[in-house]
Amino acid sequence: MEKVYFIGAGPGDPELITVKGQRIIKEADIIIYAGSLVPREVIECHKDGALIYNSATMTLEEVMDITINGIKSGKKVARVHTGDPSIFGAHREQMDILDENNIEYEVIPGVSSFLAAAASLKKEYTLPDVSQTVICTRLSGRTSVPQRESLESLASHQASMAIFLSVQMIDEVVKKLSVYYPEDTPIAVVQRASWKDEKKVIGILKNISELVKKEKINKTAQILVGNFLGNNYSKSKLYDKTFTHEYRKGKEDV
Repeated sequence: MEKVYFIGAGPGDPELITVKGQRIIKEADIIIYAGSLVPREVIECHKDGALIYNSATMTLEEVMDITINGIKSGKKVARVHTGDPSIFGAHREQMDILDENNIEYEVIPGVSSFLAAAASLKKEYTLPDVSQTVICTRLSGRTSVPQRESLESLASHQASMAIFLSVQMIDEVVKKLSVYYPEDTPIAVVQRASWKDEKKVIGILKNISELVKKEKINKTAQILVGNFLGNNYSKSKLYDKTFTHEYRKGKEDV
């Protein structure tokens, strides 16, 4: 029996899918892709005769019916998610249904939009003496967020933060972050990171809401906040000539 492949398609740029993910798409008999966020170009490498479905217009039941029937007919199924399916990907519920039906599956990771956003800004989340922690979160919307994970609570750590699915509530985001982050904390918003029409706004907590509204950014954007966006940090020990590790002796040891 064939397998179902959950594929992280990346943040938008068709070249940011993994080699393995692209190979499976080329081989698949059935492709179900999240067309609202995954560009059609990502799956244009499909073979002749492959059946293509856009899950943006489908329910979970419809997706799973096509998937299960496809596998039972001996077809290879590629379920293509945006970014990496493990982050706000809603693929756990699909895997559970496959388990119930004794259908084998594999997950192929992808590049998440929070990574593409940092790449676009040419920033590093984990700067020495600034932050060694990255928090990925969102505000409550149709999907609630546990109270213990409120934005105010997470902001108390002043770690590097990537906020998904929340730019349409930028005023509320700023209000909640301001409980712990100073008003001059650097913050950036990257809309459609890695897409040809990518847009980015860079500011501080005090003025970011105004800048975002001016650019009319109200969906498909990452909000990045933290001092990792600034310029003050300590150099890494990794390449420090005085730092010894198993692959290199420090200068004092030579």
